[in-house]
Amino acid sequence: MKKTTQGWLSGFVGVTTFAGSLPATRIALQGFDPTFLTVARASIAGILALLCLYLLKQPRPNASQISTLLLSALGVVVGFPLLTGFALLYVTSAHCVVFVGLLPICTALFAVLRGGERPSWPFWLFSLVGAVLVAGYATLGSGEASLVGDGLMLAAIVACGMGYAEGARLSRVLGGWQVICWSLVVSLPVMLPLTLILWPSSFAEVSTSAWLGLGYVSLFSMLFGFVFWYRGLALGGIAAVSQLQLIQPFIGFVLAAWLLQESISLTMLWITLVAVLCVAGAKRFA
Repeated sequence: MKKTTQGWLSGFVGVTTFAGSLPATRIALQGFDPTFLTVARASIAGILALLCLYLLKQPRPNASQISTLLLSALGVVVGFPLLTGFALLYVTSAHCVVFVGLLPICTALFAVLRGGERPSWPFWLFSLVGAVLVAGYATLGSGEASLVGDGLMLAAIVACGMGYAEGARLSRVLGGWQVICWSLVVSLPVMLPLTLILWPSSFAEVSTSAWLGLGYVSLFSMLFGFVFWYRGLALGGIAAVSQLQLIQPFIGFVLAAWLLQESISLTMLWITLVAVLCVAGAKRFA
């Protein structure tokens, strides 16, 4: 199997895993506040990542790689989880997940600025069409809007796009699972103490579903999903494979409807179809 095909398949597994992040975060917020949820999920994943790196005897990254890992951690370990956690206090997960459709073009831009990639103009055309459709639906067609919530989501997308591009660039030399593990480990000296400082006085009123939500975002959203995602970006190209994120909002719609009983409209389904066509076009011309 060609590396590019492996990259797209691995990326698809990562995207499918990430699609459950926002619904799971909203469920977890029923028992935890956004700040504690952010530091707790990073701490849980960070401890597991440290254990994996130790047991598998992975070499430490060098000084130049540490700076890239810090940027990756700032985007995907801190920025995106924290900003989306607060955004979900203002809007539903179905509304928030639409903004994820802006991640492909944001990631591609960082891939050009930081990774030196140069996609063709047809690629940018398909990417832009997909982004405009998704953004247009988020602002005009979803029937829900919040200046604060939408602003937080836009900031989260920028942070995540930077983190994806930085981590994927480093994964070419360090390895996909190693990058997310080291990103979590370098953030652990800050996240673990904050978890202990923000530790709630009681967990008596935390529901089982909230604990399950915390478990999902800690293990799958924060760790296992990135193993596949960074591998996919490294093998298939950051700008190209990032277009799979156009599909992610609509997988998230299904999960939001199933887990949270949030509504799905016919318009969502039509936008899904067009987004899939945009992904296919971007893959063709990447």
